[in-house]
Amino acid sequence: MPKIVPISYEHIAGFHVALGCVARERKYLAQVDAPSLEWATEFVSNNIRKNISQFVAVENDAVIGWCDIIPSHRVGFGHSGSVGMGIVKEWRGKGLGKALLSACIQKAFDNGLTRIELEVYADNMNAIELYRHLGFMEEGLKRQARFLDGQYQDLLIMALIRPMHRVPLIP
Repeated sequence: MPKIVPISYEHIAGFHVALGCVARERKYLAQVDAPSLEWATEFVSNNIRKNISQFVAVENDAVIGWCDIIPSHRVGFGHSGSVGMGIVKEWRGKGLGKALLSACIQKAFDNGLTRIELEVYADNMNAIELYRHLGFMEEGLKRQARFLDGQYQDLLIMALIRPMHRVPLIP
């Protein structure tokens, strides 16, 4: 079974390759190719420096999947973060998505986030079922959000809210 580990500098090139593989499928991610290796280097380095929740699945030193939860930097939205993730095609359906996302959620909550949100193409039923299984709830639908290769795709908006510890009121 592949290892799920926090991303490190040694994973940057492999993350870039995996991102490109999933993006070029033109089905699961908003981009259709990976940004530059320089972008990947800056993105991962920034996440490491800021202790942002980002994990990779590694098999024989190759990155075969990733998940990150990037906190919002907008005023009033710092309690929330957005999920990005992907699994290389040959490794899907083996539990890596659940393991990666579970690790990311735990670290994001440990880092103080209380809301984790994502957008998923409405026809990606495997991902939607994973998100539901981990407690994400549907919040809305962006109809015809993307037009690519002659077809529209809707985007489902989902979120997971950290359960709050409530102090009982004393009469």
